[in-house]
Amino acid sequence: MATNLSISPYHHSSDTNGHRPLAFTAPLQLHAKRRFTVSCNSAKRVPPPPSAVAQEPKNPSLAEQLKPLSTTILSDQPNNTHQQPLLSKPKSTWVNPTRPKPSVLSLQRHKRSSSYSYNPQIKDLRQFAKKLNDCEESEFLAVVEGIPHSPTKENALLVLNSIKSWQKALLFFNWVKSQDLFPMETIFYNVTMKCLRFGRQFQHIEDLAFEMIDKGIDLDNITYSTIITCAKRCNLFDKAVEWFERMYKTGLMPDEVTYSAVLDVYAKLGKVEEVMSLYERGRASGWKPDPIAFSVLGKMFGEAGDYDGIRYVLQEMKSLGVQPNLVVYNTLLEAMGKAGKPGLARSLFEEMVESGIAPNEKTLTALIKIYGRARWARDALQLWERMRSNGWPVDFILYNTLLSMCADIGLVEEAERLFEDMKGSKKCKPDSWSYTAMLNIYGSGGNVDKAMDLFKEMSVVGVNLNVMGCTCLIQCLGRAKKIDDLVNVFETSVGAGVKPDDRLCGCLLSVVSYCEGEDADKVLSCLDQANPKLVAFIKMVTVNESTTNFDIVKEEFKNILSNTAVEARRPFCNCLIDICRNRNHHERAHELLYLGTIYGLYPGLHTKTEEEWRLNVRSLSIGAAHTAFEEWMSSLAKIVQRQETLPALFSANTGAGTHKFSQGLGTAFASHVEKLAAPFRESEDKAGFFIATREELVSWLQSRAAPVGATA
Repeated sequence: MATNLSISPYHHSSDTNGHRPLAFTAPLQLHAKRRFTVSCNSAKRVPPPPSAVAQEPKNPSLAEQLKPLSTTILSDQPNNTHQQPLLSKPKSTWVNPTRPKPSVLSLQRHKRSSSYSYNPQIKDLRQFAKKLNDCEESEFLAVVEGIPHSPTKENALLVLNSIKSWQKALLFFNWVKSQDLFPMETIFYNVTMKCLRFGRQFQHIEDLAFEMIDKGIDLDNITYSTIITCAKRCNLFDKAVEWFERMYKTGLMPDEVTYSAVLDVYAKLGKVEEVMSLYERGRASGWKPDPIAFSVLGKMFGEAGDYDGIRYVLQEMKSLGVQPNLVVYNTLLEAMGKAGKPGLARSLFEEMVESGIAPNEKTLTALIKIYGRARWARDALQLWERMRSNGWPVDFILYNTLLSMCADIGLVEEAERLFEDMKGSKKCKPDSWSYTAMLNIYGSGGNVDKAMDLFKEMSVVGVNLNVMGCTCLIQCLGRAKKIDDLVNVFETSVGAGVKPDDRLCGCLLSVVSYCEGEDADKVLSCLDQANPKLVAFIKMVTVNESTTNFDIVKEEFKNILSNTAVEARRPFCNCLIDICRNRNHHERAHELLYLGTIYGLYPGLHTKTEEEWRLNVRSLSIGAAHTAFEEWMSSLAKIVQRQETLPALFSANTGAGTHKFSQGLGTAFASHVEKLAAPFRESEDKAGFFIATREELVSWLQSRAAPVGATA
């Protein structure tokens, strides 16, 4: 049920066929001016290839029906930091077929100049460098004046190489320049830039680079490599590309390290075409990619879920005789998981083990996540037994990943054994996330006693309950209708420093939806401490329904959603609809569904083809699903009255509920359909689907004198 919030993230449904919603009218019994109808195309769209840029045809009729965007669009929260666009796209290189292909990179790393020759004063200078490292930054300039020997080029370079702090390295570099005892060469800038790179100080590095250009000091391969790699570390990808292109314009060829770094920059930007262009140009110059470069390619294709690309990387490595190292295997395993290929991930893991490479914690964590996502419980547990028998390394992340997998799949006994193993471990004692996973397992299974015992145990062993664990426990107590215990857990958690988030508020809201009387008031009291505006809105749409018009509800509802995390908005709307229905405010429930639809909370609610019209309610709560079905039937009744063309088949998708503890919508939906005497019956071929033929549905709609929602 969508109202039951758990530790796992909320899931947003969308129409996998790419269809727009079926006609959705305004709430029942609302004034006609609020009616909202969106028509859709029945033809299925084929997505264009990545290289093509398709122009969407304009549809004036749709624009005429939509209200101003400012009234229906909600801002995303929290805002993600978007990468800046590339300043320019690298130009492809034309190759004359009658001449050898030009080189695009140096196949040898630029040789570093010796930082200093033999120096009899080295001991004194190293002790001096230690004083600089140990002193306070405010004392630095006073200490540096006490340099034991004249700051010659060799002496200054030795000290600069020994300074650890980027702030002090920059201060010393500027002090040496101020002495004006010898000309500053490229190596001084390179050493300073390297120290700044450790501190991720790209702006200082770029300022030094421009200073070199202004003074006519050559930027060598190491200079450019340092600038580009620092920009990459600071996620300033456009700057990395800018300096890479500047390097080409000077005629200086990048070495393999720089080339791999730029490949990674383009890969992180998802610029697959640019990555492959650079890769092929490098290969044409005789470059043999190292495991790091292949790791970059594998990660890029994995992020895109492109299995063909991953297979290409494996084939390239095989053809070049490059043996994958542990980093490459880990990257490719994560890529297989994102591409949804658990079987191939298992084969790749076995290949790695057979080649003599022992997995580390990251390898095993990636594989466990893949098995958990694919619900391969047996394979995951077999892997766990191999880990124990082979003595493979296990850390907190791996233990907690296994526990989370058990929670997702519903493996209670296996989770308990893992938890006991952690308690017996010397290095991996259960932490807050471990207890949260167990609370999720007991909470999802409705085992209130074990969940409460675990809660008490946490206080004894000194493990703090986090907000997710609190949410799981409150959800469990709410389902069991142990409201006094729920209030106690909430008060204790808040008193211990837990800050209620939107997930916890959604859980409390869900409990309110199926509680009545004094119990509901107790839960609302907790919710009021976390989100008083939400409680005020509940009272507005239930207690003060007759005195609050639709426009006020719309404005307040938008304010509530705008201050709610994106992933919690639809669960909030679901629970509010449930609250209204359970308190016999059906008209208000239809209004909230209407508002949720125009604010984009229910994408893919309706899909429409020439053969079939479908209502997708698997992401809705029971009350919201009933409301959506009633709204759909009312819309279809009007279509029948207008004698418009209808498809041969109608269906409703409630979802099958694959989780062991999932209750699903099927039973509740079937009961509601039976109550309305609607001709929908469960499909024998597809679990979670209810179907009706055109003839059956038209006959039923024509036989009903009252609107569908009026008697619900």
